[in-house]
Amino acid sequence: MVINRISIIGTGLIGCSFALAIRQAGYTGTIVGFARQLKTLEEATSIGAIDESTTDMATAVRGADLVMLTVPMMAMRSVLLQLKDHLGAHTIVTDGGSVKASFVNDARDVLPSMQYVVPGHPIAGRELSGPLAADPELYRDRRVLLTPTHETLPAATAAVEALWQLTGAVVEQLDADHHDRVLASTSHLPHMLAFGLVDMLATRQESEEIFRYAAGGFRDFSRIASGDPTMWRDICLTNKKELGVALNELIDNLQRLDAMIEASDGDALGALFDRAKTARDKHTAC
Repeated sequence: MVINRISIIGTGLIGCSFALAIRQAGYTGTIVGFARQLKTLEEATSIGAIDESTTDMATAVRGADLVMLTVPMMAMRSVLLQLKDHLGAHTIVTDGGSVKASFVNDARDVLPSMQYVVPGHPIAGRELSGPLAADPELYRDRRVLLTPTHETLPAATAAVEALWQLTGAVVEQLDADHHDRVLASTSHLPHMLAFGLVDMLATRQESEEIFRYAAGGFRDFSRIASGDPTMWRDICLTNKKELGVALNELIDNLQRLDAMIEASDGDALGALFDRAKTARDKHTAC
């Protein structure tokens, strides 16, 4: 499928980084940006991410060969409802959301067909947000996971994959439910730990000293607590089942760890730390 016109709904970090990356790689088609705030569109235009801008959804998607939704997860259904009557018969709809089963369900409920729906998730990001944080190198050598349904046309999936490959990303495909189960543990859970830990420490009487004397390890781990609160709230709510499973497993492990410390069981602690270090060192890409 030839993609001459791309509409990006939500011109923030993810969408603008995608636009800058494919443009840098030689994409010569038209990129249209939609946002509700004129300032956002002005910033996206100023960095060269979009060629045209609009605050009108119908105008944004009219004539588009591909529409990419890069909005918070809880806004996906509303956006799909707004654009569904303005899509072309063969317009590809994809997204950059962190939860895939939720998006699939929303698209199946709203759109007349799933043939041109290619759910996607770039596993890349940063704590900054908005167009001015965009980086054309954001996706280079990072994984992008596509979760097409059994109804999705292979040609539509191939078109989306080709665009992501222009960004330098490594594209893989998997089932939406499996995606949500894996990402609940590897991405969503670590963010919940960072948010929870920073919030706990911030309420302590000596919080100023805690943050002033924090070591590098704390800064590295807590960095992700600077993520977009709205985005992470929506991820929790749309992947609550799988995230709940992961949270409960961690709680069980922490309780066992607490019991080891209480019992002064150095052997058990050493074995746990050794297992964790071995696993982390083996998977150096994580």
